[in-house]
Amino acid sequence: MKLSEIGEFGFIERIRQRAGGAGVHLAIGDDCAAVEVRAGQLLLTSKDLLIEGVHFRLDWTDLYRLGRKSVSVNVSDVAAMGGNPEYLFLGLAVAPTLRVEDLDAFIDGFLAAASDYGVRLIGGDTCRSPGPLIVSVTVQGKVPTEQMLRRNGACSGDAVYVSGTLGDSALALQLLQQGQPLSSHLAARHHDPRARAELGRALAVAGIPSAMIDLSDGLLADLGHILDASGTGATIEAAALPLSADFQAALSLGQASLDLALAGGEDYELLFTVPVNREDRLRELSRQFNLDLTRIGHIDPAADGLRIRNGSGQMATGSPKGYNHFS
Repeated sequence: MKLSEIGEFGFIERIRQRAGGAGVHLAIGDDCAAVEVRAGQLLLTSKDLLIEGVHFRLDWTDLYRLGRKSVSVNVSDVAAMGGNPEYLFLGLAVAPTLRVEDLDAFIDGFLAAASDYGVRLIGGDTCRSPGPLIVSVTVQGKVPTEQMLRRNGACSGDAVYVSGTLGDSALALQLLQQGQPLSSHLAARHHDPRARAELGRALAVAGIPSAMIDLSDGLLADLGHILDASGTGATIEAAALPLSADFQAALSLGQASLDLALAGGEDYELLFTVPVNREDRLRELSRQFNLDLTRIGHIDPAADGLRIRNGSGQMATGSPKGYNHFS
């Protein structure tokens, strides 16, 4: 059997079935693992890799912004669990031809982003790479046990919400691949995304979401994770998807399609489900953070599957497509 036959998440599931989880509050299968460090307090841990030629190209981004992004994509996982990020561990596999000044720029960006989120770099490892630059980051955070948010709590009738806008990073990547220039907004969304750490924590404290995930693989793929974990279906309203002015301009010029917003990935926004009796509290948070929190659909019974309604009211069956390393 080839990896392409089961894909990234099929491979993860094979590992999950074999790995031990005894005595662990939450093991493989969510944005972070969770271990009880003392009564009522959970330690959240997650790890991400960024590999040159797979996740980034050094002719498209500078090392400073790569350092910042390396922090943000990890902090986003803790935000998705409602936790407070605290510590980082950094592993670097570096070609000996890479200049020390470039590595200094990477560390400058890494530490600047860490400071933005109030987290500290406290350990890691370095080694020689025969070619590509490889960045491995582990993040740890904490959350009170009763406030931790997972993917498995969505119920039929819940509303589906997303923070910010969708598709900007995917549009930026498409333009880079075409050799087109990026606006400052699109460049920032792709090269230097901002994790919604404060929002994730505030949502958890307020007890608003029934389930939550961060958007790294694409809206449909990540919503699919919530639906699988919760045993539910969902309807997404395509006309309700929040799109930036830059994305809307690209749509009007034929430079983008709605698929980029549905399945593009690397938005690092928060996708969450909300019981209807908690939506008033959510509107208060939206005003507090001066951030759009947009209702884009609702949760259905599992038998309904994942459906997308277009602007004309026509319904199509959706699939949890998105970025998959081995497909």
